[in-house]
Amino acid sequence: MTGFNQAEALLREFKGDSYLHGLDVLPQVGQAAASLGRKAVLVADRFPGSEMYVSQIKQSLSASGVALLGEADGAAPNCPREDLFRITEALKKYNPDVLISFGGGSTIDAAKAAEVLRTLGGSIDEYLGTGLVSQAVQKSSKQLTGHVAIQTASSSAAHLTKYSNITDIGTGQKKLIVDNAIVPQRPVFDYSVTFLAPPSLTADGAIDGVSHSLEVLYSAVGKPEYDHVQIVAAEGIRLVVNYLPRAMSDPGDVEARHALGLATDLGGYAIMLGGTNGAHLTSFSLVDILSHGRACGMLNPYYTVFFAPAIQQPLYIIGKIYQDAGYTSVDIRRLSGHDLGLAVAEAMIAFEKKMGFPTTLSEVAGFSDLHIERALTAAKTPQLKMKLENMPVALTAEMVDAYMGPILMAAKTGELGLIKNV
Repeated sequence: MTGFNQAEALLREFKGDSYLHGLDVLPQVGQAAASLGRKAVLVADRFPGSEMYVSQIKQSLSASGVALLGEADGAAPNCPREDLFRITEALKKYNPDVLISFGGGSTIDAAKAAEVLRTLGGSIDEYLGTGLVSQAVQKSSKQLTGHVAIQTASSSAAHLTKYSNITDIGTGQKKLIVDNAIVPQRPVFDYSVTFLAPPSLTADGAIDGVSHSLEVLYSAVGKPEYDHVQIVAAEGIRLVVNYLPRAMSDPGDVEARHALGLATDLGGYAIMLGGTNGAHLTSFSLVDILSHGRACGMLNPYYTVFFAPAIQQPLYIIGKIYQDAGYTSVDIRRLSGHDLGLAVAEAMIAFEKKMGFPTTLSEVAGFSDLHIERALTAAKTPQLKMKLENMPVALTAEMVDAYMGPILMAAKTGELGLIKNV
């Protein structure tokens, strides 16, 4: 199978019948919520046109016999701690037996983490890391409330995954919860909602989806799951590279919007099969100057050069996608090693330039060398150790300055030759 058929088949394999997605599926949300509970709280983003969709959700809940106890506004980009705490208090006030979130990744992440704090108590820092929520659930014998997560942007796939990213705005540092206990039981994504997304958000989200698929594919090399990850990741990246330019030129292109929804959902599938690594790790230190998708997209070509000797097979696959789409005239199959990494990185940069992305840190307003220092320091912290270990060329904290430092300097200037391979 090819095209949308393959993407749909992969998503059925991933989520079975639990995932409600496609065009104009929002009126079915009430049925999904009723399968989990009868007393709901809605945590919702507000954006131009959102009231129409929120109204559809409310009507569907009422028709399915689900009472809406109250509402809370969603979270700002990158899910600041302050928004998390506000939403936690709303959940405590209304005490729902089903949680409904409607928004982008930050709002869905906030709802995930808020339910953890409401039910399990403690501070958010107790849960940052891998598997700590599940440990707390087992010790307490409590159960987290069922979650209907309604995605509004083709980007993070937060509605499908075990991740919740939380940002300390004071320090400018993002950290995350990684735990199967917070995966929403009933994910929903009506791709037609994305028709309202402005070009910048469309591009940010789609490139975020590419980053998920790309980084997981890189880190799967040599592991038993590689062959399956390759299928999922390649399809997600192919859809973005071929359809994002269409969505950018015509926001109402139904086929392109559908493709981007499928592509970023496959990115969500990818990060449940494996993990992200270098670009995501560094992006957590750039939250004050770049959106998440833009940061990851900018950084991945530079990490690609660093990883190149260890990821030859993925580079042939990814390089062929960009070559077929016209972003490089180089014959990818004739290259190998470091040269292959350079060619693929240059093709990725050419694509991102066409999408209007900055491709060096020095182009970004507000950037300074302090961001590089922050990123290098954060990479050495225990909470983010998983990202270092998940690199196809794994680094220890002691190796960060020697090898990640040159990667970030290359990202600052665009000079790929600064990058040192291990």
